[in-house]
Amino acid sequence: MIKIGKRALVRFHLFILSPPKVQVYSRNPGELDQMNTLICHVSGFHPPDITIQLMVDEVEVRNANQTDLAFGENWHFHLTKSATFTPKSGQKYSCKVTHGRSVNDYAWEPNM
Repeated sequence: MIKIGKRALVRFHLFILSPPKVQVYSRNPGELDQMNTLICHVSGFHPPDITIQLMVDEVEVRNANQTDLAFGENWHFHLTKSATFTPKSGQKYSCKVTHGRSVNDYAWEPNM
């Protein structure tokens, strides 16, 4: 707050909801039956309240690692979650992102 005489000016920042940009990929080329790392990188979002889940056949992978929440210019945040996995034929791999009221699944496909 800045006081000017008997008046006070209050400074505030208005943040607009910014949806996340999501990238789902593997560390190595996706080959069936070959151990790999599934990675979900989420960036450019605000506010910072977000949940990232790595999923196999709609079941959350429990041994996933997550980076610390970080931010860049204009208070837009980024976060990465990863887990080792061995892709199997017929299984569905995805990253489920919950931001605000929005819930979206982003699929990973092996290189065929």
